[in-house]
Amino acid sequence: MSALFNFNSFLTVVLLGICTCTFVKMHFPAALAQRTGFRGFFWKAARIGERLSPWVAVGCFTMGISIIFF
Repeated sequence: MSALFNFNSFLTVVLLGICTCTFVKMHFPAALAQRTGFRGFFWKAARIGERLSPWVAVGCFTMGISIIFF
């Protein structure tokens, strides 16, 4: 089943995307410097990860627990 049709998988993919973009921006800031176009989407995901990092961390922890135990 595709991640688009399963809500838990969709949330996992979104959280992993946000975390990955934030990690890339921290280590290679020039890679996500462009704020428009296709790379602008990844810049926005990195911005969400930077500003909402406690909530993203709680989301990642919750998704990890739900994947392991449920």
